[in-house]
Amino acid sequence: MAEPATPGTFNIVIVGQGGRLQYEALIFAASLRAMSPGFSGRLLVAEPQPGPLWRSDPRIAGAETRDRLAEFGAEIVPFESRHFGQSYPYGNKIEALLALPEGEPFVFFDTDTLVTGDLADVPFDFDRPTASLRRSGTWPEPDLYGPGYTAIWKSLYDRFGLDFASSLDQRQPDEYWKRYLYFNAGFFFYRCPRIFGQRFLDYALAIRDTPPPELVCQSLDPWLDQVALPLVIHALGGGRDTLPEGLLDGEVTCHYRTLPLLYARESDRVITVLEEVTAPQRIKKVLKDYDAIKRMIYQGRGTKVRALFDQDNLPRREQAIRNTIKRNGFWMR
Repeated sequence: MAEPATPGTFNIVIVGQGGRLQYEALIFAASLRAMSPGFSGRLLVAEPQPGPLWRSDPRIAGAETRDRLAEFGAEIVPFESRHFGQSYPYGNKIEALLALPEGEPFVFFDTDTLVTGDLADVPFDFDRPTASLRRSGTWPEPDLYGPGYTAIWKSLYDRFGLDFASSLDQRQPDEYWKRYLYFNAGFFFYRCPRIFGQRFLDYALAIRDTPPPELVCQSLDPWLDQVALPLVIHALGGGRDTLPEGLLDGEVTCHYRTLPLLYARESDRVITVLEEVTAPQRIKKVLKDYDAIKRMIYQGRGTKVRALFDQDNLPRREQAIRNTIKRNGFWMR
């Protein structure tokens, strides 16, 4: 049985799965150890196990990736996929929480995150959860003749007995997406993964299986986790302003999402960290097995992507950045 966390420490959780995510997990682990020497908690890599909801084995493939993760102190935590699996792999981040140590504070990160500073310096308030505000208004997409933002979001708060009015950002105008509590699920935290995970699971399943009538024209794939997440955070006493700005998704972490986007728009420092932590031969040997990483980092395609853009004058819309990369034949994931 694992030793309980000591006071003042917390666990970091990522999902490790065969394919792209296992290589991203290795980059995350390497950057954590290089850039966050003050972090004294555990790095837990949650790994989905084979079962009826997966068409093939979802576990990390190959001993070398596991060996390198172990060198960085990562602990593999297996979990069962009982509700999502192949049909909705974003559900991994929900189901994984229920396999984590009960009562131990945690911070979850998507694997496509680079640690660029010391996480020990981030003043997490684990009683007041929040998540990433580096997001755009991707959900809902109100129909011209259907319910608007207020009606859609209020139907969800009412469904779970939550106070809708207190979730609103009154500085923002009515029917503007930023008025409503909405996050990217690239990171979130709380004082207990089991409590957070059970609430997350309950809300996600209810929204998926018996959505309110106001959601009839709304897509929940891939948005289900980001629809349920603000409701969970609000229910557990959190909100949009429980962390200082500029740390996560800023000085301390970078949720890059894809390597072409990282090279196109992130700072020189982020690229320096990425290339330094992936340079050691024992890591390079493993990462080169994944084509996008091999070409972007080791064969210089990332440098070519960066040269397509003025980082001080980037297109406002991400889609425009993506289109330029694709038009030049450099899009990979």
